[in-house]
Amino acid sequence: MARDTSADHAGHRERLRKRFLRAGGDALADYELLELLLFMALPRRDAKPLAKRLIKRFGAFSDVIGASVKQLREVDGAGDAVITAIKTVEAASHRALRERILDKPVLSSWQAVLYYCKVSMQHKNAPFHTPRLS
Repeated sequence: MARDTSADHAGHRERLRKRFLRAGGDALADYELLELLLFMALPRRDAKPLAKRLIKRFGAFSDVIGASVKQLREVDGAGDAVITAIKTVEAASHRALRERILDKPVLSSWQAVLYYCKVSMQHKNAPFHTPRLS
């Protein structure tokens, strides 16, 4: 007889949420943070296998977030709801970074500007490089 895993599944989600709320995002592995995000897009499915497939395909959490819609569609199980959730996090991250550097003296925060440029351009196909100053 097959074991009913629905209670385990619900318990896993609750344990992961509590760990995140107690210890923050740094306490979670990349696939766990992604899994937490996927809970919203996949309310009645086990999100861990998809989270692990996405990390395996793209690498780190930030690489998953920065992947193009076309690339995400190539991953089995990544439908519109999943892609929307992932790209919403990317858009929110860009907005938060932009707001941190707007209306501030740019020259006093080069690290923030460089970080913003890297994050906002990471999903572009062309490599990012700093122009050479003569």
